[in-house]
Amino acid sequence: MTKLAVHGGAPLRTTPFPARKPYDQEDLNYLKEALDSQDLFYTSGNKIASLEREFASMYNAKHAHACSSGTAAVHMAVAALNSDPGGEIITAPVTDFGSIAGILFQGQIPVFADWKEGSMNMDPDSIEARITERTRAILIVHLFGNPCNMSRIMEIARKHQLPVIEDCAQAYCTTYQGRYVGTFGDIATFSMQQSKHLPAGEGGLTITNNDGYSMRMALFRDKGWENRGRWGARSYTFLGLNYRMNELTGAVALAQLHKVESVVATMHRLGTLLTQKLSDLPGITPGPAEPKADPSYWLYAFMITGYDPQEFVEALAAEGVPASWGYTVDPVYLCTGALKNKRTFGSASYPFDSHYYNGEIEYGPGLCPVAERELKQIGTLRIFETWSESDIEDIAQAFRKVAAGLQQSLTTQA
Repeated sequence: MTKLAVHGGAPLRTTPFPARKPYDQEDLNYLKEALDSQDLFYTSGNKIASLEREFASMYNAKHAHACSSGTAAVHMAVAALNSDPGGEIITAPVTDFGSIAGILFQGQIPVFADWKEGSMNMDPDSIEARITERTRAILIVHLFGNPCNMSRIMEIARKHQLPVIEDCAQAYCTTYQGRYVGTFGDIATFSMQQSKHLPAGEGGLTITNNDGYSMRMALFRDKGWENRGRWGARSYTFLGLNYRMNELTGAVALAQLHKVESVVATMHRLGTLLTQKLSDLPGITPGPAEPKADPSYWLYAFMITGYDPQEFVEALAAEGVPASWGYTVDPVYLCTGALKNKRTFGSASYPFDSHYYNGEIEYGPGLCPVAERELKQIGTLRIFETWSESDIEDIAQAFRKVAAGLQQSLTTQA
């Protein structure tokens, strides 16, 4: 039996996996054009306008709006609903706080639906069970680039007459039943933070076919300034923020947009290959995927049930595989002070203690038991479009080596 690297043996992989290099001459050309224009403001340049037009076309959407971050995009989407304070928005327990911040800033209460067991994704039955007379929307998160069950979720939303926001930060060009996720709900949001499929350092996008939502998102990102560029007294029609994108970010995002479908196709192919190679490995459930979906594998997640999860991932890392344990380790409601402690503005607890809210909600252990348990059973690794099938083969061999080595240790100890 080959000795595991974590126990002092030689690692299976000694050369680093290929680094991601998303930027090339096209990005430089667009940046130069933006700089040569001597105008980097979003209303007078052409890179952001082109980005919005081409992104809307790729998703067959009527409207696309660029903004400063994925967090801003979600905030714009929530603000577009124009709900009175005190409403509830049902969302995912495992996500970045960027999916939640805009809910709180709009005076809404996040309500967390649990994972469906074994899926690492939102459970439609849990979503429906959380709906009350205070519910104003459902905010879906397509975690790791694996689509949620949008057929069932949209059926629930229509039944209860609720708008649906899809957070697609990790799910560019990801298909469910032959359609891109982001095209099922009323609004979809995207992030262009450096780690995403479409990286521009920072940046965000929203899409919608609803003219009213589109108008409110366009104005919200520009402080509600309705008559910008026209003569006469200014008119800020409603409370908004400065979430504008600049032309330099727009230039990079436009260049990346031309590559993103190919990037995702490669990640999907390599992720699917890894799942095939690990499918018969006892104690490991590789890459759960929603039926009739083509995941984009922003992260490749796997469930570890036959071994100590932390020990397994540590051993993988020692073999040269860039694996991590637990993703966020705890759901967002347990690792975010504004939720766990209900402290939002100074010493205040708005909107939780607002007279607008007549419900009761507590964020503590046991709220989403499946997500809380399974987070501590998962490992993740990032597959890049620069990797090859031989890289995937090395990862699969490392999994098998670690599984055999840890199993041997358990047998010896017994």
